[in-house]
Amino acid sequence: MATPKFSNVPHSFHAELKRRISAYFEEVGTSPTGNYSLFIKAVILMVSFVFLYIHLVFFTPIVAIAVIECVLLGMIVAAIGFNVMHDGAHGSFSKYKWVNSIAAFSLNILGGNSFMWNVKHNVIHHAYTNIDGIDDDIDIQPWMRMSSTQKKYSMHRYQHLYFWILYSFFYIFWIFVLDYQKYFKKQVGTIPLKKMSLSDHLVFWGFKLFHVFLFVGLPIYLLGFTSWLVGFVIFTLVAGFVLSIVFQLAHTVEHTSFPQPDSQTGKLDDEWAVHQLKTTANFATDNRVVSWLVGGLNFQIEHHLFPKISHVHYPAISKIIRKACEDYGIIYIEYPKVRYAVASHVAFLRQMGRQ
Repeated sequence: MATPKFSNVPHSFHAELKRRISAYFEEVGTSPTGNYSLFIKAVILMVSFVFLYIHLVFFTPIVAIAVIECVLLGMIVAAIGFNVMHDGAHGSFSKYKWVNSIAAFSLNILGGNSFMWNVKHNVIHHAYTNIDGIDDDIDIQPWMRMSSTQKKYSMHRYQHLYFWILYSFFYIFWIFVLDYQKYFKKQVGTIPLKKMSLSDHLVFWGFKLFHVFLFVGLPIYLLGFTSWLVGFVIFTLVAGFVLSIVFQLAHTVEHTSFPQPDSQTGKLDDEWAVHQLKTTANFATDNRVVSWLVGGLNFQIEHHLFPKISHVHYPAISKIIRKACEDYGIIYIEYPKVRYAVASHVAFLRQMGRQ
């Protein structure tokens, strides 16, 4: 599929949003990037990761404690992805480019690849959210059907029951399969990768090997294969499920849309900002604990409209965006509790499996 075109409208909603948000930051006199609270959180998460890794690998506790620590390690890895890597990759972690680069680079240490993530997430997903054939995030075929335009198989009738198993394997599949598929196919879905430089290739292979050493080779050498396997499976399943469910709650729920461009013109009905509001949902925005842990990704609407703004500002700018939506008669999709969003996601999967 050729990349679609968004509608161009005079006095666009996006332009009005940018005007109001710019006025807010001028009024409060603060930078739209991260602040000391984000930096403190990043330090807490990184120190926790290092402590848990060292304690598990070099000072292995009794089985019960080790299992708990593996679960915590999975949650911490997901939290680093949400809070540090994600903001860094969007250039919103800090006003300094080199700090953002370091934050984004954390993904390479955790087994992913920042080059592939940039193309998959920043370039494709943020531009063409929920467009089947373009957005790689809703391409889980043939295992799951995430859009009415995707082919339906008999097993999809039960996807609302088995999704948690697939989501749990997401992290391990990402770092050991998906990145390599993109690398060798030289494309993300149907979109070609931009040419990788020599340093991009070196980073890809160097840190893939480093990750295998850090999370596979060294633990097996020190702990033995069985102990490593049990711990690694627990850690990766937890990380995979948390990473998956947070991103899925933002786009694949009952009230979000899955627009398709006109077959003749390749154009979409809406301008880009309106498209983002129709394909994105918030959840549990009043829950400070959830917001802290998921790096503000429960404010997914704010993130999609202003990815260059750090998540620490989302609670404030959400009020501005809500008011603009009211003024323009645009629906602002939000679930007040995590459990409501999960229930809607399950209902959506059931609908896609039986439609």
